[in-house]
Amino acid sequence: MTDQTKVTGVILAGGLARRMGLEQDKGLIMFRGQPMVTYALTAMKGVADCVVINANRNLEWYQRFGVPVISDETLTFDGPLAGILSVMNACDTEVLIVMPCDSPLIQSRHLEKLRQALIGSNYDVAVAHDGQRMHPVFLALKTQLAASLQLFLSEGQRKIDIWLRQHALVEVDFSGEPEVFCNINTVDELTHLENT
Repeated sequence: MTDQTKVTGVILAGGLARRMGLEQDKGLIMFRGQPMVTYALTAMKGVADCVVINANRNLEWYQRFGVPVISDETLTFDGPLAGILSVMNACDTEVLIVMPCDSPLIQSRHLEKLRQALIGSNYDVAVAHDGQRMHPVFLALKTQLAASLQLFLSEGQRKIDIWLRQHALVEVDFSGEPEVFCNINTVDELTHLENT
C-alpha cells in the first residue's frame, strides 16, 4: 500500500558520463568545493520525505552521503528510465520526484513546484519546461506507472520523453529561470559554470 502524502526523491547518478571522460562519475566531480551530488541532495531533502541515489558505479562512495543507494535492475546502463523504475519498485510512496546529479543550480523550490503541480491533480506526470523545451529528467510522477515503464523498457525502448507522453502530462513553466537546468556534461562546461 502506498502513502498518498509522502514523496520519494531520486537523484539520477547511474549513467556512464561518457563526455566527462572514461573514469569520471559526474555525481562525484567537485563543483565549487563539493561533490556535485551534494547540491542535488540539498535540493531534494527540502522536498522529499525519503531521498535515494540511483547509481551503478562507485556505490561505496555514494553510500557515504547517508541515503540509500539503489542500482538499476539491469547491468546494461539503460538510461534514466531504468533508474526510475528501480526506485519505483523499491519505494512505498505514491509520488516520485526525479532530478539528475549534474545540475547544481536546482533548488528545493524548483522541485516543490513540480510536486505541487502533480499532487491532487489528475495528471500522472509533471515535467519541467523552460519555455523552449521540456527537461524530462526533472519531474514528479506517480509510482503506479511502474508497470507501464517496465513494459516500455522490456520492448527495448529507452527515450524518456516518448514514455512520458504516453501518460497524462502537465508541463510546468520555468520560463522565468531557464538557466537553473544547466547541467554539466563536459570539463569545459564545469569550468564555465564554476566561473559564472
